[in-house]
Order: sequence, then C-alpha cells, then structure tokens
Amino acid sequence: MNYRISIYLIHCIIFVVSANIFISCKTDEIRLDSEENGGLFLPDGFEAVAVVNQLKGQARHIAVNENGDIYVKLRTAVKKHGNAVLRDSDGDGRADLIKYFGNYPIYGSYGTGMRIHNGYLYYSSQMQVYRQKLTKGKMIPESTPELIVQDTGEKSNREHIGKPIAFDGKGNMYVPFGAPSNACQNPKRTPGAPGQDPCPQLDTYGGIWKFKEDVLNQTQAQAEKYATGIRSLVCLEWDQGSNGLYTVMHGRDDLLRLFPGTFTPWQSAMLPAEEFLRVESGDDFGWPYCFYDQLQGKKILAPEYGGDGIEVGRCSAYKDPIYGFPGHWAPNDLLFYDGDQFPARYKEGAFVAFHGSTNRAPYPQSGYIVAFIPMLNGLPTADVEIFADGFARVDTIVSVKDAVFRPMGLSQGPDGSLYIAETEHGAIWKISYTADKKLFDNSALAAMNLRTEMIHIRTPDLTTDNLQKEAKDEGEFVYDTYCGTCHQRDGEGDGARFPTLVNTDWVTGDKNRLIRIILEGMEGEIIVNGTTFSNVMPQHSFLTDKQIADVLTYVRKGFGNNASSITTSEVTEVKESIINKEI
Repeated sequence: MNYRISIYLIHCIIFVVSANIFISCKTDEIRLDSEENGGLFLPDGFEAVAVVNQLKGQARHIAVNENGDIYVKLRTAVKKHGNAVLRDSDGDGRADLIKYFGNYPIYGSYGTGMRIHNGYLYYSSQMQVYRQKLTKGKMIPESTPELIVQDTGEKSNREHIGKPIAFDGKGNMYVPFGAPSNACQNPKRTPGAPGQDPCPQLDTYGGIWKFKEDVLNQTQAQAEKYATGIRSLVCLEWDQGSNGLYTVMHGRDDLLRLFPGTFTPWQSAMLPAEEFLRVESGDDFGWPYCFYDQLQGKKILAPEYGGDGIEVGRCSAYKDPIYGFPGHWAPNDLLFYDGDQFPARYKEGAFVAFHGSTNRAPYPQSGYIVAFIPMLNGLPTADVEIFADGFARVDTIVSVKDAVFRPMGLSQGPDGSLYIAETEHGAIWKISYTADKKLFDNSALAAMNLRTEMIHIRTPDLTTDNLQKEAKDEGEFVYDTYCGTCHQRDGEGDGARFPTLVNTDWVTGDKNRLIRIILEGMEGEIIVNGTTFSNVMPQHSFLTDKQIADVLTYVRKGFGNNASSITTSEVTEVKESIINKEI
C-alpha cells in the first residue's frame, strides 16, 4: 500500500482512494515537500518536487525564466502587488527566495496572463496587459511597467473577462475578449429565454484580437479581429512547431437549468465539450448559436436558437474543434512541449491544465488534472491521457471546495521540466523525467490508465453516480435545480466566482434585499465575508412567489444558517414595489 501524507497543522481528515490512504488537514501550513512526488500521481519514470508548498496570493499563470526563476500571476494581490517571483538559490529544487511586485489595478481573481517573450515579462489583469523588461540577474524587473493593451469596456458587468496572451514570433500578440454572457440570452441565464439573433455581443466580444506586441496603450479598436464565435478563454498558446494559434475554450453552462425539458441532468453534466481549437485568421467557431457535442462528435444547434440536442442546422457552417474534451473540466492553461528531457512521444504534444468543474451537479465534479494529448503536425494523434493527478485529494468530489488543490498554470523550464501551479494554496510543482528515455513505452502509462476509472475522470454512470437525493421540500428542490450548480450543494460556493451562502449577511440579513436579488439579479462587484466577487447573479423572476419564498427560506435556515423564514406575501410585496417603480 502506498502511503502519502499531507501535513497541515490541525483538523485532519483521513480518507481512502483506490487503496491509497490520504490525510488532508485544511489549515494554514502545507508540506508537500514531505510527500512522494509532492503528492502527485505521474507516469512511471517521472518525478515531481514541490518547488513551493504554499504562496501568499495563490497562483494563476506562471512563466519560468532561462535562469530558473518562476514568475507568478497571483490570484489575489499581496500588499497591492499582483505578481510574485520565486528563486531556488541553493539548488535543492525548492524556492527559498520569494518576492512580490507589480502594483497595478487588479479586479477580482481572474487575471491570468504571465509570459516571458523577447526579454520582457508580459502579464495581465482582467482589463490590462502590461510588460516589463527583465533585468539580467535580478528577480524583480527594474524597468517601469508599460501598458500594452487597455480594455475600455465595462468591468462591472462582464463575464469571461480573463486575458491570457500568446505571441506568434512575428511581432504580434493575441488577446481574447470573452463573451459577456453564457449564450447571448436577454435576460441573461433565464430559463427558456431565446438568444439574441444575431448576437450583438460578437461585435466586440466572443473572440480573439491581434495586437502589436511592442506598441503602448493599444485598445481593442486599434487591433485586428482575428477570430470569433469563441465564448470564454483562459488559455492561449502559439505552437512554434506547427506555427499556429491554439486554445481550449470553456463550453457554455446550464443546459439543464435553462432547458430542463430538452436536456437531462446527465447530459447537462457531460455537455458541451471543452473545445480544443486551432485558430486561424477569420475563423468562426459558432458561439452562441452552436456548441460541440463530443459524445455525438458534431457541432449542434444551441437550445436558445431552436436546438433540440440533435439538430445541426446552421452549425455546419462553423469550424469544428480538433478535439472535444469532457464538459466543464475548465481548461485553464495550455502548453506545447518542445523540450528534450521528456521521452520522444511527448515532443510536440499538448499539456492542458484542467482546473475542474463547478457545475456538474447532480453528478460529481470532474477534471482537476493535467492532461496530455499526443500531437503531430498540429493535430491530435491519439485520445487524451492523464499525465498528472492527485490534486483534488478526494474522490468523489461533490462540491468544488472538496478539492484541496486545483491545477491552473503550466510552464516549461530551461532544462525541459514541466512546472504546474495551482490556485487554492499557490503550490507549484516541478516535474522531471529521471529514467532512461530509451526504455519508455506504453507500459509506463498503465497506472495512469487505471486512474481513468476514478469518478473525477471517468464518464459518470447515469444512475449509480447521480448524487441527487430526493428533495425534502420545495425549497430544497428549487435550490438543487437552479442554485446548486453555482453556489454548490453545500452552499459554500467556489471561493472565486460564486460566493458562499453560509454565515453571510447577504443571506441572513435584510429580507427585502435578498428577495430583490432573486427577482432582479445582480451584476458587478460585491464583498461577501471579506472576499470580493465580480460575476453575474441572473434574475429568477420566472419562479413563482411561493417558490422564491421556499428557496430563500431554505438557504436562510440551511447550511448552518439560523435566520427567519420568508413568506409568499413578503415576496409578492417586494415584486409589486418593483413593478410600481417601473411604471
């Protein structure tokens, strides 16, 4: 039996996964350096070292310099600094020097870009892309930050606002402007509401724009619209081997919640695909009118535009992905391996960091892995493989917060090692191949292939993997149907996009404010229990007054809350006041 021990300070939970015993203790100190392979499962011949156990500000994307320094785009600012740099000064494989820098506007926790290109460090917030000239031998760039791209749109009512960046080696930089909605509905994310046709958001969002990499203060209006029909991107990369731009798109959400008569809970958990795209100038991938169904192997018409889950219709006119990954795995970084340290089969192949799903209920959450897909001449040659696993530390993952670690950023080191960063604690691993490359064959993948049968990876069984319990009352049923996909089954949210409903005045406080949020929705930044959230809470005015009263009573009394009930008449009174003001 293989024992791997995660050492925290207090509050330890022991659980067993496939004959492996884990101890997970969720407090302040994390000691991955005491574990074999930093707690990760890898193909035979690979070894992992925890470069850093934990990082203030956590981690999004990373970039490794030619001297081994690791630059980190932080998830949250540390004393107003959005970046960190780590150095292993004594050569033991672990960072012993950590410095923070980069005092620039940071909006929420979705800044993503961190790339080194032509001697510059490029990084982004949700609204800007900056660069600084690196100083040889210095950890922190001594140059003044230069603003390369300014997003002039509204930041307070935007979805999918991350700014990953890629370079083509010809002086151009590519930046996505994600779609500000799920499927261009009006009102947003409202059950049964049709999509706008044509979708006006495609004029300035839902695509990739091409900028000059060295021109200051550019706006979207000065850039070339390179491709469209792309909903949401967190990863973007130029593959030098095939000389092309690639990304893995986040597929749309809420098929069951929005169209329960068309899609089953199982379909909503599995679909649509996270689309692996080769992007060329002028491409249109069909969002919001279409999405790719990896189970049927075709692009189909979205229900907002008359689709029934089978019809292709107008979608035959749009470009297909080169591969369809399972739905909701959340692809957050992409790397094409061009080093010489790994066995030859990894050359030119693509690594994808899957951050893990939040909205697969009533089935378990999935992903939370780093995957590999073999490539040749820019196209996949085989199905996806599990390269690194063990981040979540638990199987089954019911709610996203059950996962201890969630992989996010990828970078290749100067020696050909692969670096992986994660968001929940800011841990970073360095993965190296230490065996004889000539002896590597498919048998080295046997143990990883067995892991594909674990529930956070495999296709869930329609019946036995359904976690939905029979609702005790109408409030619980409404919550499970319309609320749990975002706020999670335990009400804890995901800590980044969707706030907790536990022990917060937003839930247990002013009744009228809470009712208005359900009736009218909410956009922009709010602070919940000290954490800033910037997302969209869609209006739920389609629910009856009784359903609203029931579900709000359920959340005010559930999840450890102890607030008073909300009555149907109280909901009706607030609704009438809203209508009277509109009149």
